[in-house]
Amino acid sequence: MAKDRKKRKEIRRKLLHKYRLVILNESTFEEKISFKLNRLNVFVTGTLFIIVLIGVTTLIIAFTPLREYIPGYSSTRLKRQATELTYKTDSLVTVLNYTNRYLDNVRLVLRGDIENNQVNRDSLFEQYKLDPSTVDLTPIREDLLLREEVELEDKYNLFERNIENMGTLLFSPINGTLVQAFDAKTKHYAVDLVAPKDTPVKSIADGTVLFAEWTSETGYVIIIEHQEGLTSVYKHNGSLSKSQGDLVKAGEVIASIGNTGELTTGPHLHFELWRKGKPVDPQNYIDFN
Repeated sequence: MAKDRKKRKEIRRKLLHKYRLVILNESTFEEKISFKLNRLNVFVTGTLFIIVLIGVTTLIIAFTPLREYIPGYSSTRLKRQATELTYKTDSLVTVLNYTNRYLDNVRLVLRGDIENNQVNRDSLFEQYKLDPSTVDLTPIREDLLLREEVELEDKYNLFERNIENMGTLLFSPINGTLVQAFDAKTKHYAVDLVAPKDTPVKSIADGTVLFAEWTSETGYVIIIEHQEGLTSVYKHNGSLSKSQGDLVKAGEVIASIGNTGELTTGPHLHFELWRKGKPVDPQNYIDFN
């Protein structure tokens, strides 16, 4: 016990033993500043300094933009921007894929180059067949009134008719003479209609203009997308009345008969009709007589 007490006294003496720190002028040895210190003061002061330094560093990292310069830390704003850029990139990839498919379809229509050129005419009308024996055709009073009302409203309204309700009946693009029919064997996926130059060319149904430009082989070309997967193509026009992206109505003038392009032999309309990416005989859908 005496040894332990003596040892503690020795440690206390060393901790409290005072030292003097003097700063002198090197030339004159004049005393400028002096401090009285002991080991305990130095230890406490150093500890407090380290704690304050750690606290200040923590505050800087937590509440100032300087933390962005520390390896391993990233900015919330940068994370948000990175997320937004990721979404935009995904959207751009989707739009690019759609645009590429659109351009491929336009090239396919313009070249008339397909792999499967076998068109079964009967199969096109199979979905429209209806067995009368399975349907009660006796009209009721409400049905008759509705029919009269619709006929009255739609009597003089050509553009507002619903093409789907007319089955495969579409408007003829021009009043002309059919000089060459659809022939899949010779890859003539169209009908050629002769008419006087500048005769108005009309849309066969409501739709959206997919393409309206000049091509070297087929002159002024306009392509319109309709419902039910139908796409109509009008080539060798003298001029175009619509631009890409325009909405057109059935029977609306979209171009005029011309003699443009390297593959033309006179004023006529080269008319193609595509259904779900494959060419079909327009005469199966349109009465050109």
